[in-house]
Amino acid sequence: MEKTVYIWGSPERFANYRRWVASAGGRAVFGDAAQGQAGRWDALLLPGGGDLDPWRYGQKNAASRNLEPERDEAELQLLRDFTDAGRPVLGVCRGLQVINAFFGGTLAQDVPGHGAWQEGDRLHAVRTAPSPLRDLCGAAAMVNSAHHQAVNRLGGSLQAVQWAEDGVVEALCHRRLPVWAVQWHPERLENRALGRQLLGAFLEYGR
Repeated sequence: MEKTVYIWGSPERFANYRRWVASAGGRAVFGDAAQGQAGRWDALLLPGGGDLDPWRYGQKNAASRNLEPERDEAELQLLRDFTDAGRPVLGVCRGLQVINAFFGGTLAQDVPGHGAWQEGDRLHAVRTAPSPLRDLCGAAAMVNSAHHQAVNRLGGSLQAVQWAEDGVVEALCHRRLPVWAVQWHPERLENRALGRQLLGAFLEYGR
């Protein structure tokens, strides 16, 4: 049966995520509702975008930009609903940061060396701990990077499972709940097979 994945926002804004979900055999559903969605759809996807407002993790704004307060509120409410229901959640880039803050973690507001180049995403190596993610991409892999913020203190019950060479957390998961997140962008990774495999494994995890 086709899995449905809810994304807060418009299909025009997140067309690449719609294509990515379809490539893994799922169907992306878009909307601006922040409540009552966990019972309607199979999973929640938190895509990339602007920075999370720092007050959400107890800091003043030192380097955060492109803030989206309405989106912050909506995605955090969706996280509450989906985790309360035990439904799968996948975060990408900003989505990882939202998940970390939701579980009580903090962010480094400006991390050098991980932003996109003028011509596109930055490619860099990562190492992966034994985990379902390592089963997909191996102990060492190349991923794409386009972010300037990163995990500082991990949220409660979260574990880091992948790191860049400088120690920046590149993927995490919840110890009990079906919550995964990557700091890179599988929806536009040159290795499209890995992107499909990641999303496909996530959707299977929610069965």
